[in-house]
Amino acid sequence: MANNQKFDADHELVFDVAWDMALSCISTGSLHWCIVQKERVWNLRSVEELKSKEFWFHDAQRTLFEKLSTPPNQYVAKNVIFFLGDGMSVPTVTASRIFEGQLRGVVGERNRLEFEKFNFVGLSKTYCVNKQVSDSACTASAYLSGIKANYLTIGVTPNVQVNDCAGARLPQNRLSSIAAWAMKGRKSAGVVTTTRITHASPAGVYAHTSNRDFESDFDVNSFGENASKCPDIAQQLIDGDVGQRLRVILGGGTSKFLPNTEKDVYGNQGQRLDGRNLIDEWQRSKPGNARVVFNRTDLLANDARSTDFLFGLFNASHLAYHLDDSIDTPTLAEMTESAINVLSRDPEGYFLFVEGGRIDHAHHETKAKKALDETVQFSNAIKKARLLTNPWDTLIVVTADHGHTVSISGYPDVNNSIAGLNSEFSDVDSKPYATLSYANGPEFQKFYQSKDGVVERVDLTTSDIGDKDARYPHGVPMSEETHGGGDVAVYAHGPWAHLFTGVYEQNTIPFMMGYASCLGPGMTYCDLQPKVSYNP
Repeated sequence: MANNQKFDADHELVFDVAWDMALSCISTGSLHWCIVQKERVWNLRSVEELKSKEFWFHDAQRTLFEKLSTPPNQYVAKNVIFFLGDGMSVPTVTASRIFEGQLRGVVGERNRLEFEKFNFVGLSKTYCVNKQVSDSACTASAYLSGIKANYLTIGVTPNVQVNDCAGARLPQNRLSSIAAWAMKGRKSAGVVTTTRITHASPAGVYAHTSNRDFESDFDVNSFGENASKCPDIAQQLIDGDVGQRLRVILGGGTSKFLPNTEKDVYGNQGQRLDGRNLIDEWQRSKPGNARVVFNRTDLLANDARSTDFLFGLFNASHLAYHLDDSIDTPTLAEMTESAINVLSRDPEGYFLFVEGGRIDHAHHETKAKKALDETVQFSNAIKKARLLTNPWDTLIVVTADHGHTVSISGYPDVNNSIAGLNSEFSDVDSKPYATLSYANGPEFQKFYQSKDGVVERVDLTTSDIGDKDARYPHGVPMSEETHGGGDVAVYAHGPWAHLFTGVYEQNTIPFMMGYASCLGPGMTYCDLQPKVSYNP
């Protein structure tokens, strides 16, 4: 089916066009397929198109043809880029797809986020060794090191319990991430995040700790532990075997790297008790040209062609939400581009970890609109990565560490504002309700009130639903919304992407990436011999 596509001013798909009587043929094994398609233009801005049976017929045929004409890519992956949407549950993806489409002025349900264009999709089971619903620490061990671990721990085996500093230091209890596998394979590695660089997900790239909250020596002491016997995560980024060899480090969290006697460029006090300025130490320890940047202007002005190491910290803590329009803060797409430009200098290839971390934070606050916008920013970063890389030698994998309790409910009309009120009303109290809601969350009193001993829902027409800082309705009162335990989607594009289909344990992911890129302790494309033990 030969076809052409028309785009709007933002280069996004608005019309689908198929040429008159175009004939395309493809062979799949012993079968030979030929498809004839008459010319028809479909306007994706119009809900009326959805009422045409021909629309759905041609849409299905095009999808079928795309699948039939996509052969498995069995080349070796020179580069691997792993995108982690923290807390990006399947309902989050669906709502964000609609949200972005409505921002563009097309029918939201017909929109696709960048990673939804990938041909190979699977489901990952996210529970950790001792919790049915996981956190970002134990999951980081699974999807980066290939071994499931205990809740709150990072980069250590299930033999290590929370706050077991001695156990976390034993060599036999330490896991090896795919970043370490890449370095062993003579490749470069980097990490990019919108959270503190010492936060749970990025820490999984380089750290080994019995508590995700041990981000600085101040944090270790606050738990009553001895920092000299329990290396904090920031210290491991500077001194650790993997951390000190990372070529690119971009995120937030200056406070974890500076002593409490110094302030960062934003005027915020450091936390460290040991007197170390880890940022200065990092720069002095690096051979070649090691650049440190603290804002978007300097990041974009950096010349990747002459940069051997790049360290960017853009806030004292997490980066601001995109919707908050923080001054001189780079977007995730800009940080991703900068990282790829530096890492691409290595002729052997690279592994890059990129996290959209604030999707999770917005969900915890039940600020659904911010969660959707952060997911759109995450999609934009993936789009940038695809533009900068070659699908024949770069494997891109996109997934989440865990879900959240957000749901899309009721029976709203097609293209009803996903971040607003439902087009339907409750059939019990006749009041409006939001399309997006949570199973639990904070500020319960905003949504329920008691009158004459009877608890009633608040009329949401008087609320701020739809605003960027609006909290969305929920059931069980909690100090913050919790994670969800559902499976999360895995999207893959590039060499051996077809391996990522099906339903599998989360810890399988790094071994599939390792297979495609000939890295790690498992079976690889370059060495098909099955291994009997985890020996990275």
